[in-house]
Amino acid sequence: MSAAAATALSASCASCHACGFLARVPQSHGARCPRCQEALHARKPKSLERTWALVIAAAICYVPANVFPVMTVTSLGKAQSDTILSGVIYLLHHGMWPLALVVFIASVFVPLMKLVILVFLMVSLHRRSRWRPLERTRLYRITEAIGRWSMVDIYVVTILVALVKLGNLATIEARPGAVFFGAVVVLTMVAAESFDPRLIWDRCEARTP
Repeated sequence: MSAAAATALSASCASCHACGFLARVPQSHGARCPRCQEALHARKPKSLERTWALVIAAAICYVPANVFPVMTVTSLGKAQSDTILSGVIYLLHHGMWPLALVVFIASVFVPLMKLVILVFLMVSLHRRSRWRPLERTRLYRITEAIGRWSMVDIYVVTILVALVKLGNLATIEARPGAVFFGAVVVLTMVAAESFDPRLIWDRCEARTP
């Protein structure tokens, strides 16, 4: 059996997105999974279009997420607002470099890396690149796996807002930067789910999805 004939696509089969059942897809439209009755598609419908839209939206939100303050701390009548980067600098100045490193990686580096990787993968597909499909698939798997860890900054702000309520002594309030940052994390996670890595191999095999 040749390599081309060994693929599900060449055998007119598709894996159900809901239950994972491998079923034959008829030529007519409206095919359903015989096990769960979910609609069957050889590839995720409009995968590139959806991913591009989500990545662009996330890139737009990434700027205010790092420019606007994520929280305001009021202590003894004095208020101080901090962005993600200013919070990292604050932790460094107070000798808490391990925590500063965690916040920087999770809140600044990881979201940016996800955007760069997704853009790289989509551009390579548009150019019908055959360059290292295995490595590109691994890049996608990394992007898919680490997405949720960017929420650590939002968790910290949420916990602090809920716990620090000391009247006039000290309060912590979430600011617009936290909303935009949460949007970046959610949008990049959905973008990674919308991207279909099988398209990488389709391009290498000179097939159209």
